[in-house]
Amino acid sequence: MKLVGIDLSWRTEKNPSAVAVGRMANKALEVESIEPALQSVDSVISVIQSHTDVIGVAIDAPLIVENQTGQRSCEKALGHDYGGRKASCHTSNKLLYPDPLSVRLSLLLQNCGFQHLEGDRWQIECYPHPAIIECFGLAERLAYKKGKVCEKKSGQQRLAYLIKQLEYSEVLQLKISKCLKVSLSESDIRALRGKALKRNEDALDSIICLYIAGLHQQKVAGKLYGDSSHGYIWVPQVRCI
Repeated sequence: MKLVGIDLSWRTEKNPSAVAVGRMANKALEVESIEPALQSVDSVISVIQSHTDVIGVAIDAPLIVENQTGQRSCEKALGHDYGGRKASCHTSNKLLYPDPLSVRLSLLLQNCGFQHLEGDRWQIECYPHPAIIECFGLAERLAYKKGKVCEKKSGQQRLAYLIKQLEYSEVLQLKISKCLKVSLSESDIRALRGKALKRNEDALDSIICLYIAGLHQQKVAGKLYGDSSHGYIWVPQVRCI
């Protein structure tokens, strides 16, 4: 069986999305491919449809947005738990985003048989920051997205190191072939500039989303913020290394 992790550019298709595909077997998840620069929702769907045995998809983006203003209830609840650890959510509502690409993607997935949260084929909304906190036992959000270029590189190197440690996890082993480990190379990250650095960030996020999909498939302990009627976010509640 295969799983997919998606770091989606859900506000505009001008920015690329990243997709990681992996094969699940027993307590191991092998990363088979990473597409770090897809430019449209259609291209994301095409990647998923190119694999006939995908059973689960984890997406970093709001999949259900019903509120006109303010935050979704799931965003508020997650912020209550993780705000003090610098891992609150971005706000999503219909006024800010009348036609979010992520909702469009979710509906397309539903048409392909991927139901929310459970079923023979499923999709879930995830959020890497709190998942990283829980999986790696961190005190607060790992900073790898904002700040000076040197700070982003340092954060990506730290995240890459943690991802590589998942190879030894007793919860779910993550196996990444040598040819795909370029995104995890300290020296390669150090040499990145501009858009290439952002693409690598997206690739790392897609790997995290894929791992979250694996944990959900394993039915590990997790916390569901919200529901499939008004919007939700699933966060694993397990230390993996």
